[in-house]
Amino acid sequence: MGRTDDGTEQDQDCVRGRVVTEQERRQDERLLHSSSFGAAAVAYDEHRPDYAQDAVRWALGHAPGLRVLDLGAGTGKLTASLVAWGADVVAVEPDAAMLAELRRALPDVRALAGSAEAIPLPDGSVDAVLSGNAMHWFDMDVAGAEIARVLAPGGVLAGLWNVFDDRVDWVDGLARVGGSAAIGPRDVPTSWRTETADMHLPKAGGAAWFGSPEQDEFPHGQRRTADSLVATLATKAGMLVMPEQEREAALGRMRAYLASRPETAEGVFTLPMLTCGLRVRRL
Repeated sequence: MGRTDDGTEQDQDCVRGRVVTEQERRQDERLLHSSSFGAAAVAYDEHRPDYAQDAVRWALGHAPGLRVLDLGAGTGKLTASLVAWGADVVAVEPDAAMLAELRRALPDVRALAGSAEAIPLPDGSVDAVLSGNAMHWFDMDVAGAEIARVLAPGGVLAGLWNVFDDRVDWVDGLARVGGSAAIGPRDVPTSWRTETADMHLPKAGGAAWFGSPEQDEFPHGQRRTADSLVATLATKAGMLVMPEQEREAALGRMRAYLASRPETAEGVFTLPMLTCGLRVRRL
């Protein structure tokens, strides 16, 4: 713990003689987590769920047209839903391995290397920017202006998150056994609204590019076995950055828990989920 120039205390480390602030540590942690998916791109594409079609419909509900950017598109889970909805989609993804999986799965979709902070599209070229389980990785101090730049007047920014319905007893138990690395506060209906309510705002207090947020949630589910559910949880960023021994122990605990529950011990079951959304309009 150190002190700032005005005498207030501030968490900090010293690295090579330079003070590293808590904000910088959090930024480094965000970058570590957000860049962890490439090594698991094939498993991510195989095991991550799609998005409830009602949620996609809601996200696009106020858009002035159907030119849509899927930003932080990953392996194309949301991209595929947008294509099925009839949108004219361009996908942008920073990770080369994830982008390769997207191009393999959806060869007819225009898919570009890029990021929320550097979008390779012209000004005003899309009517909506959607992000599936990715907006929390954006540096909105930079990305906010970029997203506003590529949006047409009246355009919409929407983030969608698939969450585990921990109002169901066995799902709540799984969340407790797995811990926050597997199922965190943003991943459950009891706290996703609070966790995402200001995702569209710059953290440094700069200019706001978007209007007041709307939030909603839509029933969803994924057909899983115990093994495939554990494989799904293994693709979570918190799990991917764990030391291998710790990660295997956590996966083993979840596997044992699922084997102990009558709802999940044998065969195929439906994982109770919701697709939750945050929607704002460009000012």
